[in-house]
Amino acid sequence: MNKVLQFTLADVNQAICVSHTSKENTVLRSGLPPNKVFVIPNAVDTAMFKPNPNCRPCNEIVIVVISRLVYRKGADLLVEVIPEVCRLYPNVRFIVGGDGPKRVRLEEMREKNSLQERVEMLGAVPHAQVQSVLVRGHIFLNSSLTEAFCIAILEAASCGLLTVSTRVGGVPEVLPPDMIVLAEPVPGDMVTAIGKAIKILPKTDPYAMHVRMKDLYSWSDVARRTVVVYDHALVSNPTTMLQRLSRYYECGAWAGKLFCLIMVLDFIIWHLIEWWQPAKNICLVPEMAASQKDCKQDAPSTYS
Repeated sequence: MNKVLQFTLADVNQAICVSHTSKENTVLRSGLPPNKVFVIPNAVDTAMFKPNPNCRPCNEIVIVVISRLVYRKGADLLVEVIPEVCRLYPNVRFIVGGDGPKRVRLEEMREKNSLQERVEMLGAVPHAQVQSVLVRGHIFLNSSLTEAFCIAILEAASCGLLTVSTRVGGVPEVLPPDMIVLAEPVPGDMVTAIGKAIKILPKTDPYAMHVRMKDLYSWSDVARRTVVVYDHALVSNPTTMLQRLSRYYECGAWAGKLFCLIMVLDFIIWHLIEWWQPAKNICLVPEMAASQKDCKQDAPSTYS
């Protein structure tokens, strides 16, 4: 997979990663120069994810898990963490949303420990209904074993939930320290982190968390920063075919030769297509920045 990544990124002008950890990983695996890789985090639509404390129960603490129930998302950790948390904290209840091959293990854990009344299994949750599930909880639990960036954490924080998460990948970069409790991806440390979150829960303000998320993350900011990356790519110096082939050749003793062969074949096919249907004969769509009158004058009658 590292060779595939090298081949895919060998000829790019710029690359975008969602976290600094993801950038480091990409640079190490692909061999890209660090100055070609930009970091632009994901965002959340805070208008869709608003807190509603009235949906929370007052006499118990609800921990929400919304995730694909697979190994990479730490479903096996949940099997060990949930019974121990329920044993230590009688007033804690879990809501688990999501589906996957590990759901059977969670169902078995619930039956084995007689936690049917304290662990609610929702199954697959459509994204449009995620907010209505999140607002029922006080704490959001993320047990991923690997994560470049977790949008689910942003959605939960926007709904006013305190987050408990494994300290993996780019997760430590997502939220300020007072909005998240991090733990190593081992059951004992996660149980301890949940206990810490329960203690600081009375000090949290859901509406204040929502306002902070609104200031920290927005898709408009992501779009603006992405345009900057595209501008960098547009002004970068054009490369010749030989320069491009040299990049592929450096991908490995055997892989480099194979990549060069693929690119030469691709180059020949491109010339055949150019001979068959020259680019100069293809009508271009008018620029969006042009006025409506100019578009009507310049627009061709047919588009290819």
